[in-house]
Amino acid sequence: MLNDALELVSEVLQRGGWVMWPLGVLSVVAVTLIFERCWFWLRTNSPGRVERYRVIGQSMRSGQAGHVLKMIEGDDSVYGQLVRRLLSEDPTDAAAVDAVESQRPRLARFMTTLGTIITAAPMLGILGTVTGIISAFKVLGDQTVTDPAQVGSGIAEALLTTVVGLVIALVVLFPYNAFRAQMERTLGRMEALIAAAQSQNDKQ
Repeated sequence: MLNDALELVSEVLQRGGWVMWPLGVLSVVAVTLIFERCWFWLRTNSPGRVERYRVIGQSMRSGQAGHVLKMIEGDDSVYGQLVRRLLSEDPTDAAAVDAVESQRPRLARFMTTLGTIITAAPMLGILGTVTGIISAFKVLGDQTVTDPAQVGSGIAEALLTTVVGLVIALVVLFPYNAFRAQMERTLGRMEALIAAAQSQNDKQ
């Protein structure tokens, strides 16, 4: 079965022309980054961790800073680092913004790359379409065509690259939007933790 799959991939790469190679690289990169981001968000926003930080927010509002520090001991998540920094500094608006921005690179990691893949894959597919059509017309113009397969190879290249480019973009688009939604939810929870820290500071 593996050999059949490899043969199919090899045939598609050959029939799709040189454009299939950068498309293949994009697909491998996209799958790798999607798995990494899925693992990150599953750990960051697991139901248990979300509930835990809801409780931590309540503890912060009630002024139990020492208890909160014990709860987040060893927690290297974006929430843990944010709370640790809020409790170690005066949680002014400027400090809170700085604390959130320090975690933003972890939240937005690889998003620019995935967005670029969504845009670049269909464009590479269109490029393959153009080169395939040029190849087909070159065959028609250079000689008398006796074998339709000679023209068909150019048409196959045009169609394959278009399809593969669109498929890659669609496959990446849905996880990309899901990751953006996770970012927004995480930022919302971080704002709630900031409000809890500032409420605790006001009581002191």
